[in-house]
Amino acid sequence: MELLVIKCGEQYVRIKEGRYSLCSMQKASVFSTGALEEVKAHLLELNSKGYQSPKIYKLVIHEEEWGV
Repeated sequence: MELLVIKCGEQYVRIKEGRYSLCSMQKASVFSTGALEEVKAHLLELNSKGYQSPKIYKLVIHEEEWGV
């Protein structure tokens, strides 16, 4: 599975109720790869609000049996 997130430096971006905040990976907003245009729009908005160097990252998630 592949998902998109936005990072500013080492922190991730959370988008909630139209507001942006920096957070850890556990609270980051994630998007499907099909939502790339929406993610790009958020990137432009973050730039206009003065966030430092926001970039789009792809998370690659795989699952495997834990064996417990």
